[in-house]
Amino acid sequence: MKAHKESHLLICVCLFVLSLSSHMSSTGPFYCKIQRNFNLNGMHKFGDVILGGIFEMNFFTAFSELYFTSDFDILGFRQAQTMAFAVDEINRNSKLLPNISLGYSLYDSCSKLGISSRAALSMTTGRGEPFQLNESCYGYPPVLAIVGDSSSTRTIAISSIVSLYRLPMVSYFATCSCLSDRRQFPSFFRTIPSDAFQVRAMLQILRRFGWTWVGLLISDDDYGRHAARSFQSDLAQSGGGCLAYLEVLPQGNDEEELQRIVGIMMKSTSRVVIVFAHESNMLNLMEEVVKQNVTGLQWMASEAWSAAKVLHTPSYMPFLAGTLGIAIRRGEVPGLRDFLLTLRPDNETLGSQDSTLVKQFWENVFQCKFTSSHGELLDGSTSERICTGNEVLRNIETEFLDLSNLRPEYNVYKAVYALAHALQDMLKCVPGRGPFKGQGCANIKRIAPWQLLYYLERVNFTTTFGDQVSFDENGDALPIYDVMNWMWHPDGSTEVKNMGEVKELASKVDHLILDAEKIFWNFESKKPPWSVCSESCPPGTRMARKKGEPVCCFDCIPCSEGKVSNETDSTECFNCPEDYWSNPKHDHCIPKSMEFLSYVEPLGISLTTASISGALLCTVVIGVFTYHRTTPVVRANNSELSFLILLSLKLCFLCSLLFIGQPRLWTCKLRHAAFGIIFVLCVSCILVKTMVVLAVFKASKPGGGGSLKWFGAMQQRGTVVFLTLIQAAICTTWLVTSSPTPHKNTQYHNDKIIVECLVGSTVGFGILLSYIGLLAILSFMLAFLARNLPDNFNEAKFITFSMLVFCAVWIAFIPAYINSPGKYADAVEVFAILASSFGLLLALFGPKCFIILLKPEKNTKKHETGQSGWFTKTNADSCCETPDSPTAVTLL
Repeated sequence: MKAHKESHLLICVCLFVLSLSSHMSSTGPFYCKIQRNFNLNGMHKFGDVILGGIFEMNFFTAFSELYFTSDFDILGFRQAQTMAFAVDEINRNSKLLPNISLGYSLYDSCSKLGISSRAALSMTTGRGEPFQLNESCYGYPPVLAIVGDSSSTRTIAISSIVSLYRLPMVSYFATCSCLSDRRQFPSFFRTIPSDAFQVRAMLQILRRFGWTWVGLLISDDDYGRHAARSFQSDLAQSGGGCLAYLEVLPQGNDEEELQRIVGIMMKSTSRVVIVFAHESNMLNLMEEVVKQNVTGLQWMASEAWSAAKVLHTPSYMPFLAGTLGIAIRRGEVPGLRDFLLTLRPDNETLGSQDSTLVKQFWENVFQCKFTSSHGELLDGSTSERICTGNEVLRNIETEFLDLSNLRPEYNVYKAVYALAHALQDMLKCVPGRGPFKGQGCANIKRIAPWQLLYYLERVNFTTTFGDQVSFDENGDALPIYDVMNWMWHPDGSTEVKNMGEVKELASKVDHLILDAEKIFWNFESKKPPWSVCSESCPPGTRMARKKGEPVCCFDCIPCSEGKVSNETDSTECFNCPEDYWSNPKHDHCIPKSMEFLSYVEPLGISLTTASISGALLCTVVIGVFTYHRTTPVVRANNSELSFLILLSLKLCFLCSLLFIGQPRLWTCKLRHAAFGIIFVLCVSCILVKTMVVLAVFKASKPGGGGSLKWFGAMQQRGTVVFLTLIQAAICTTWLVTSSPTPHKNTQYHNDKIIVECLVGSTVGFGILLSYIGLLAILSFMLAFLARNLPDNFNEAKFITFSMLVFCAVWIAFIPAYINSPGKYADAVEVFAILASSFGLLLALFGPKCFIILLKPEKNTKKHETGQSGWFTKTNADSCCETPDSPTAVTLL
């Protein structure tokens, strides 16, 4: 607070040095007075309450105390006249400020900071009246509020002055977002949105057309610099684009600098150029653009030049046609035209004490010059047409009377009415219920500016045009902008047409309404340009920034296997869930394919066909043996074991089907148990057959007959059952302790799920296979020992060969099974089952079927027993009489 007071005191002292002189009295306080008049050009009207106004009515003024010479700004003069009209209209309104007349003091800023400051000082300190200077610089200025200025730079300086007095200042054209800082500018208001909203409106348009790569040009002043800072900040926060370049336009016509800037624009890949600058800056820039013939650009104009008709020239329009601009809200001011038509140089009803500005306006419109009291032209020339003052304004075509596009004027109109409504609210104050000390009200005869400031902060009304006027906590009006489009018609005429609006909703969300189909695009395609540094990355890719370049410049990298991106311009790819994989486009995850030995694939079909064929072949053999069950070949060596072997082989063929199809819990448990038990049943039958062959061979020798009593039918059945039960016990223990289960294996392939059966306990699975192998090896060894028995009766050779095939298949199976992934492991096991089963079936029963079907003459008892060898007729007769008795064993 102390620093704040010191800064106020410092400003007061500076103002004192700038415009005042002081003298010191030995007995009294300090007093300040005006050193001299400022010779300000203005218009004045007396009233009970005086409102000040600062307007830009001359450019680049060079003046003396007698006369101004300048380039007259007819639009600035019309804005000043709009304030005069608003004051006059309020004075004629019996409902608004009854019994109180408003007056005004309107000054010309001449587009100069110094002259604007002098005008502000004049309105705050008076025109020569003394005021007391102390620590707080208190005093009551001659005006109660100020409307103006049009420039942000000048407004910043003026508001810093008038805020010392808490004097309300309502700007109609200053848009710098810095003016929203209530700590620096506590008494500042405006009826035009700030640049912060204008920037957001620009970003809305950029997003609407997908422009993410833009160039930005700004003026070298507070307006341009603050706009650039706000634009960069909002652009970064929204993530909606990047700046290809940011350049500051020179104040004057610096050709070398302009050439450099235009050269950058030509080289850039950006097709959109945003310009926050004044029309004077644009005039200089466009001269260079025309020289270098820079076409193919989409211009976007800030409110400072979006409606500047000075740029609508045949030389500029080939380049500027199609421009999109943010413009001040257009409004209507009924009765303004009639008021403007009453303007005359000698019209005293305006209350003008200094008619210099009116005369300048008259000379500009009618291209004539007024004479002095001595009959000489005021500027000293002799060749100009003399103004009479009787010229008819209605008969001339002038921009001054073109009220079809009132924008700054409408803001001036709203500013005056805002002050009037604040005064109206002040008059309605009831003593004892007021907002000031002791619940008091303001004294209408001595209103303090800070009292008006209180009511101005709370003003809320609706204009005749339907717009609501109120101010937020920062002094900003409700934000709304029109979106303009520069149309270039085939006849060469130019039209600036309203294409929509941008406004802030109650939810603080910026809302763009745009009739995009009617926009004129200055391109051969008649469509909006495409302005991006890098094309959007489609789903399935991710953005990879280019080193050393803005974030909008990137490469699109396809997502790797198993990763996806399902959004445009995704910054990263995401892993799919465990059971999912990326589709070929990598834009979404799909369930992984389930791989197992299927019935519908060629491999599964082949194995299924072989399995069923083997089972059918066993059925055929069983049928043959059943039909020829009384023949010697079938009855030899216990036909019961032969049928049991055939049945077990048929089950072996069928159990291979359990390994085909999607593994389930029950198939995983059943497949290996069934395989193990059935094969043990088959091999144990073969083992018993082999043992019987050896027993008969031993019984044929002297003293060996007693060996047959251990191999009767019951003993054979008991041996088979006992050996099979051992395997059943192994399988039961395995299934109870650690049974096989289905498992989804993702280790073999990333994009597939291998559905397989885990064996559970590898020890149990190993014991199962080892037991089968033990019986097979034992059968092979016994059959090998009996291989040299007499040919006609010897089945041992075929058992030897069948066991050799069986052992060879399963020895080869183990390494092949271990090294085969997924479904191929099941295929290897099925192949081993089928190969060994076919080997046993063909080796054991092929020769018998051959004799039964093709050589029936050999299927006789005589041929079976023969007449020589170790198996004598006596032994044969004793064995074969009752072949199914426990001791009746016949060899093939």
